[in-house]
Amino acid sequence: MRKLFFSLACLMAVNVMADVFDLVEHHMTNNDGVAIHYVTVGPNDAPLVVMIHGFPDYWYTWRKQMDALRSDYRVLAVDLRGYNRSAKPEGVENYTLDKLGSDIAAVIAAQEQPAATVVGHDWGGAIAWYVAMNVPEVVENLIILNLPHPRGLARELANSEAQQQASQYAFNFQQPDAHKMLTPEMLVSVSQQLSEDKVKSRYLEAFQRSNIEAMLNYYKANYPTPGEEFMPEYPNVEVPVLMFHGLQDRALLPGALNDTWHWVSNSLTLVTIPNANHWVQNDASDEVNQVMLDWLKRRYPTG
Repeated sequence: MRKLFFSLACLMAVNVMADVFDLVEHHMTNNDGVAIHYVTVGPNDAPLVVMIHGFPDYWYTWRKQMDALRSDYRVLAVDLRGYNRSAKPEGVENYTLDKLGSDIAAVIAAQEQPAATVVGHDWGGAIAWYVAMNVPEVVENLIILNLPHPRGLARELANSEAQQQASQYAFNFQQPDAHKMLTPEMLVSVSQQLSEDKVKSRYLEAFQRSNIEAMLNYYKANYPTPGEEFMPEYPNVEVPVLMFHGLQDRALLPGALNDTWHWVSNSLTLVTIPNANHWVQNDASDEVNQVMLDWLKRRYPTG
């Protein structure tokens, strides 16, 4: 009996100390010659939730959400091309939204599920919007964190001096050789609130494996240049949308959220969190996780 109690205590301790980093399964898929790395956790037959990180980041940004969802969902978190263990093709032309979106469609197809709930933050949010608008058959639901609808952002970049000033870093990233001004250590220092040494070291290793020039190619391929009239038309999003926005975001100002409801034909749930920053998934993880779980449960009642 004493041995049984000891074994149970050890098992409970392992579960308490377990980190999603150690629990995930690693995968690679090929999208038109570009190898995309992603990780999964959760039951194979559960509804699929695909998570897409932004700049500068990698799949591990979703660790708290993956842990919260893994009992009821098959959670997949991708390394975008250019980042960590995914391929890093040369050339700005390899980082346009159509190619980035096709990477996400490829990982969904690799899971042998017809569609998924797609979740995106920052550039991952831009990619998630793109997939929902242009490859709608693979998206069941859309969750966006701190990335306004691209039409709202384009409007603010054209008309708001405050947003133009907030986006100066993005304009700087478009300059030739801008990547030479950044190092993995600098990216770790600005990426988010990384308080644990173990987490910081994992980020440093991921950024050392990444290609900084490729990271900045996202801005060169898809971001408007200063003064550019950039107001393309977009198809309406036809699936339910949940949006989170940390209002302390100094790069993406909340004015761009206005009128989002005109561009979503289904239900739109907007959650603004006053004291959260750009990395709302970590800065307000408890609130984000609870809202996300409740919202998903209404869409997957048996999940």
